[in-house]
Amino acid sequence: MSHALVLEPSGAPEPGRPVALSARVARATAPNPGMMTGPGTNTYLVGTTELAVVDPGPDDVGHLDVLAELGAGRIRWIVVTHTHPDHAPGAAGLAARTGAEVLGFCARDDFVPTREVGEGYELRGAGFVLRALHTPGHASNHLCWLLVDEAMLFSGDHVMSGSTVVIAPPDGDMVQYLASVRRLVVLDPPLVTIAPGHGALITEPVAALEGIIDHRLTREQAVTRALATAGRATVDELLPTVYADVREELLPVARKSLWAHLRKLDDEGSARSEDRTDIEAVWASTA
Repeated sequence: MSHALVLEPSGAPEPGRPVALSARVARATAPNPGMMTGPGTNTYLVGTTELAVVDPGPDDVGHLDVLAELGAGRIRWIVVTHTHPDHAPGAAGLAARTGAEVLGFCARDDFVPTREVGEGYELRGAGFVLRALHTPGHASNHLCWLLVDEAMLFSGDHVMSGSTVVIAPPDGDMVQYLASVRRLVVLDPPLVTIAPGHGALITEPVAALEGIIDHRLTREQAVTRALATAGRATVDELLPTVYADVREELLPVARKSLWAHLRKLDDEGSARSEDRTDIEAVWASTA
């Protein structure tokens, strides 16, 4: 079956319906929709005569076949943003289909790159440059990839469209996450678009990034108030108050981000726990 590209930069992602976002960027969405993945994981093909694939997604035969077909013998590199199971496992299968080199921050979670790369690394293809930006927070090994020529950022799970990012300690870190988001706000030259790992193309990146920061700080204020009122409390005791606006099925995920907020407050001296490495531990306000 042929998968012809349609130019639809503002369209919502649909699995099985690849679209061109620009003359150098195409998006194909994996068939793994869900509570955490939205419409599915976005894979991007970057370039014209030779291609880099950003985030091959899960090890799904149909999705990898679509990517290989869209690449039509031009795929030379596979780069990943991070090693979570909805972003990186397809790298091995796509590399086997294409002979492409696999690039990532490190070997982890059954992901083994051909080359480990980090902050400032530049992948230069025919007609494009992809620059790696180390953006820890959601994951310690998270890279965003900047398409320099278009100021388009492939953000993986650092920034998503339509939902907030889960910060799950110990690998996830709220202090690092907010610092990494703030870094993107002041990039020079500024971002023009963000191509997220989940959801539609973000065409007002600075507003989106500032919205993320505001959301996190508002949630942090709610954590601070709830803990001060309780005096001493566990994550699970604070959860119904701090995340009263969240659907019940999302609370197990929100629980992890709440823990991350408490650890940030601990770093800043406004909360403490006898064991910050234990999500079940009791926390106390120092305010």
